[in-house]
Amino acid sequence: MQVLQVQLEIRPDPAEVGRARQWARSRLAGSGIGADEPLAETLILLVSELVTNAVVHTGCPAVLRLLLTGVRDDPSGAPAGTVRLEVADASACPPSPRHARGDETGGRGLELVDGLADRWGWDPEGLGKRIWCEVDRCGAGAADRAAVCGVPAPMPEFAYGAV
Repeated sequence: MQVLQVQLEIRPDPAEVGRARQWARSRLAGSGIGADEPLAETLILLVSELVTNAVVHTGCPAVLRLLLTGVRDDPSGAPAGTVRLEVADASACPPSPRHARGDETGGRGLELVDGLADRWGWDPEGLGKRIWCEVDRCGAGAADRAAVCGVPAPMPEFAYGAV
């Protein structure tokens, strides 16, 4: 199985979030994940959330890692494997998921990560920590599974209520 691993050093500056997104876009494109694919859009949003958390909440430099497994391994030509994003920083404080309410402008980052990634978590790393998330290339959503992996998309569920 082929594994691609690349990393980018991040300064504790909010401007680094945009640089991290641009860097990740170029690395994903180089691995065969097109910029206009829903998978790429999901991964870029995850990069934004994880890097923003590191920059805003730790004030420490960080390292963004992108690991792709199974790159171009599937004989059918369908993308296979997993994309793993990691952000390592020097803060030992564990991530603290919140539930933002109403008009709050922050506090949704880890909720987004939880909703978009197939798996996520964190581990101690040296004196700090590593927050990670994984997206299965054939599991990035019903539309992707139907279009890319040949798995039928489930019927949408609708909720009706009084207005």
